[in-house]
Amino acid sequence: MRKNNKARLTRIAAAALAATSLTLFTGPASVAHADGKDPHEGAKGTRMGKHSGIGLLSLKFVKNQADNKNSRLYVMRDGSPVKSYRAGSGWGARATDECAVEQGWLPNGSYRIGGYERRYNGKLIKGYAISLSGTVCKDGKTPRDGLFIHSEMTRDGGRGRDEHQRWDGVKDYNSNGCVKLSPDDIKGMYKWFEKNGWPKSLKVVG
Repeated sequence: MRKNNKARLTRIAAAALAATSLTLFTGPASVAHADGKDPHEGAKGTRMGKHSGIGLLSLKFVKNQADNKNSRLYVMRDGSPVKSYRAGSGWGARATDECAVEQGWLPNGSYRIGGYERRYNGKLIKGYAISLSGTVCKDGKTPRDGLFIHSEMTRDGGRGRDEHQRWDGVKDYNSNGCVKLSPDDIKGMYKWFEKNGWPKSLKVVG
């Protein structure tokens, strides 16, 4: 009888130990994946690609209502600014009227970046140029298209003789609606993008 009781107690103890081991093994693993996050993604769910350690990049243009030639273009990483450049948009008495075609600055909103050029050869825009998607202004009907982020330079990125291919200073931040940077700033921004990634969108506010 004692042998039977001893054998029974041994089986109970073994079963309890097995149950405890199973709980310890499966419990933490279930908790670790309860949030459904991919362990190969970044802290904010941004999958890392070629440029490891770099989050989601975008551009943000903040208008200066007091001076259209002294606005700011920011490079944003996960919603926070990491680079800042003086920029301009619009010209003349209607510079801040987003519905003034070929004179007012960009309408507020989001734009898709179509591509990055280093040797763009448009009629007026040449060299470094970032193309933007079109939109309509706040009246809901006036189209604003043919928009870029660019500077004033030759197709090869040099200083030309014609005014639209020659950066002369502060007055050249004026534009027909595009966002304009100095030649040094847009070239420096491209170099930064080469190392850190290329934004795919622009947000305009102000």
